[in-house]
Amino acid sequence: QLQLVQSGGGLVQPGGSLRLSCTASGFTLEYYSIGWFRQAPGKEREGVSAISASASGSTTDYADSVKGRFTISKDNAKTTVYLQMDNLKPEDTALYYCAAVAGKFAGNNWHRHVLYTYWGQGTQVTVSS
Repeated sequence: QLQLVQSGGGLVQPGGSLRLSCTASGFTLEYYSIGWFRQAPGKEREGVSAISASASGSTTDYADSVKGRFTISKDNAKTTVYLQMDNLKPEDTALYYCAAVAGKFAGNNWHRHVLYTYWGQGTQVTVSS
């Protein structure tokens, strides 16, 4: 059974850091692209970052709102994808999800949540003083 299990998150002050983890079971990251999404109350789910399947070299993408502050990476051996979040802002407060889809995206579609097949359980990130 293919599953994504998330960990990390919590409460942090503005300017602080958190790291989210997304561990896959039942499949290998080499052939799957992984995206991170977030959804704040009353808002639509938005793409935060993605890392492509690595069978022929991974690429990474970021939403403009997090570029320079968030870093996505993966450890194929541990089947885990990380989202390092630095210099967090109150507007980063949301429920964060990781998601997986087989293969690489065509074009710049990584942020379209409807394209993803498997989803983690979600983890809350709250940035507040």
